[in-house]
Amino acid sequence: MTDTASTYRRRIGGATVTALSDGVVDASLKIIAGASADEVRNDLVERGFPVEPRISVNAFALQIDRHTTLIDTGAGGKFGATLGRLQDSLALAGIDPRDVETVLLTHMHPDHSNGLTDAKGSPIFPNAELVMHEDELAHWMDDARMAQASPRQRRDDFEAARREIAPYRDRLRLFRKGEVISGVRALPLPGHTPGHTGYLIGSGPETLLIWGDVVHLPDVQLARPGVAVVLDTDKDAAIATRRRVLDMAAAEGFLVAGMHLHFPGFGRVLRQADTFALDLKWRR
Repeated sequence: MTDTASTYRRRIGGATVTALSDGVVDASLKIIAGASADEVRNDLVERGFPVEPRISVNAFALQIDRHTTLIDTGAGGKFGATLGRLQDSLALAGIDPRDVETVLLTHMHPDHSNGLTDAKGSPIFPNAELVMHEDELAHWMDDARMAQASPRQRRDDFEAARREIAPYRDRLRLFRKGEVISGVRALPLPGHTPGHTGYLIGSGPETLLIWGDVVHLPDVQLARPGVAVVLDTDKDAAIATRRRVLDMAAAEGFLVAGMHLHFPGFGRVLRQADTFALDLKWRR
């Protein structure tokens, strides 16, 4: 676990995929919903896992046919001292932000999109097209929903999303499903947010699903997929999506990557009766 610049690179079919660390955030079990914190804490102790979760925040760069795409942009130094390392990780990977042609967002929560702009509000990726699910944009631009949100949500989520999108409005592209750039297919995964989306790279056994925030707490939610987090817009839908994706990933055997899986964020999902685990032997 690290809060400094880190990268990890691997090939998936015709794509080079680079995991990029934006840092970590220390959380507590207060973020879980739909389960007793004491019960989850006891389970973690029995399995030998930390009871105070340290959550990785990851992004992923794709290089396909000399085109560079970035999936999510981290917290941009606006969300705590242990985050905002993405630019250092990009430099370590030899990727110039000016060479990023496309930024794909899994969703607009601040730890995924605040890295779109710098402290002055200027675009960090000046030559990039910004691409996201149309339901995601509609949600964060909805004045009625923003009025119903808590003061923290209005400030950190709605207002931040609008601020980060602003300098990209003339190069913003929306989708519903299907291929979003050559070699990358969108997989809508609603629940965490209305337009939350995963991205499929490759085909057959050489398939990678970058699943965004299907899992926030890997030590908890793989063993207990029915545990939600307070950040989920629709907790029931988020749980249903997580179960569906874990079932699919275990059945298909393809590689998964997550923005909050422990860095570098890759693994293969294994079914264990009614629960799941993450197999890390793919590194060997």
